[in-house]
Amino acid sequence: MVQTDISQLSAESAEWRQILRNHRLELNDFKKALQETCKNSLTKEQLQEVEHYDNQFHIQLINIHDLKQSIKSHEKKIMTEGDQLSESTYAEHEQLLNDFLHEESLLQELRNEFQRFVSKTSCL
Repeated sequence: MVQTDISQLSAESAEWRQILRNHRLELNDFKKALQETCKNSLTKEQLQEVEHYDNQFHIQLINIHDLKQSIKSHEKKIMTEGDQLSESTYAEHEQLLNDFLHEESLLQELRNEFQRFVSKTSCL
């Protein structure tokens, strides 16, 4: 039973980190798309939105990095504790899951907003 817990927690953590890597790649693609958008003639308001998205992408890339590092540290803790997983490790895993889901939600919202922005500006 305990080995299953270790395997499951490790697998979940690895999956979260892979998903975050994919989000990082997506955000970098968004940054490129934002640069392409800047080649168009933009209004003052649109330029402000460009700055907003550039800032948001930067912030989310930092958040992704920090969360990935926390998950990586957690994975090491799981392996170090081995068969004797502490309650604090389970609690940390739950907190990381909540942090991961929150980040997922933020990224989905940012993705939707940015896609609307790009579709509006590409019609110019």
